[in-house]
Amino acid sequence: MSKPLNAKYDYHHLEHVKEQSRSKRTLWITLYLTLFFTIVEIIGGILSNSLALLSDSAHMISDVIALGLSMTAIYLATRPSNAKYTFGYLRFEIIASFLNGLALCVISIGIFIEGIRRFLKPEEIDFTLMLTIASIGFVVNLVLTLVLSRSHHEEENLNIQSALWHFIGDLLSSAGVIISAIVIYYTNWLFFDPLISIIIGGIIFYGGYRIIKEATYILMESVPDKFNLDEIRAELGKVEGVEDVHEMHLWAISSDHYSLTAHMFVRADIQQFCIILAVNDMLKEKYGITHSTIQMEHANIHPHGEYGKQFLKQQEEKQHLAQSTV
Repeated sequence: MSKPLNAKYDYHHLEHVKEQSRSKRTLWITLYLTLFFTIVEIIGGILSNSLALLSDSAHMISDVIALGLSMTAIYLATRPSNAKYTFGYLRFEIIASFLNGLALCVISIGIFIEGIRRFLKPEEIDFTLMLTIASIGFVVNLVLTLVLSRSHHEEENLNIQSALWHFIGDLLSSAGVIISAIVIYYTNWLFFDPLISIIIGGIIFYGGYRIIKEATYILMESVPDKFNLDEIRAELGKVEGVEDVHEMHLWAISSDHYSLTAHMFVRADIQQFCIILAVNDMLKEKYGITHSTIQMEHANIHPHGEYGKQFLKQQEEKQHLAQSTV
């Protein structure tokens, strides 16, 4: 057995890494600004005694944690694959996103509980301080939402998407706190503060649920929504020399890194290298799938149990029909 040219690259023919310079720069800027304003909002929420403001600051704390996880995921994604992690560290992006979504849901439940308590026992708040901090928060969150949105359009990344959901929630939260402060100032309806906080909690919970759902699909190695497995299988069957496609799997390693495996019964009179070349070209050009593993088989050698028997029977029927028509 021949030795590899370089043992360092003996694990795979492709390096499973992800360079995201735009996302990295965006997250650093966002992290610093978020951390600063989180401290301001916590102090302001305590001094003003506003639950809406404190619930928003709790969300901001989750943003800091989420951004930290996202930064870790981006740095790990640049590390090459090795003998143990043959797909590299791309999957940590999904784990981080799942944890981010879970944190959002947990925080929202805490907000619901405290909101109900404040409904039962309303507390006085400092209108001026509440409105001032909420207004600053609205501007900060608007800027960060726009920055993250632009970055997400340039580099598809579930981490950026989860961070974007955090800040969309923050933006709506800040708007809600401003509305709450104005309503309380003119009406003295103290219940409006916990009401807004519960609405904010609902927004946070929905965003967390969306992120958890998408991350779970990837962790369960389900077929990504952008692909139709039956359609791809039909297209593979159109490649010259391919007679049947089975044992087909398509999944995402991370948000934009896809892998496909399939077994194929192929004609013995066509060079298998040509079939592989045609299959890979079709997958790349039509679906953007660049990592595929195709196993070429003959039904007489690799029968696949009852499935192979049914295939051979169909082939015999086709041959018999063709001969009878002649």
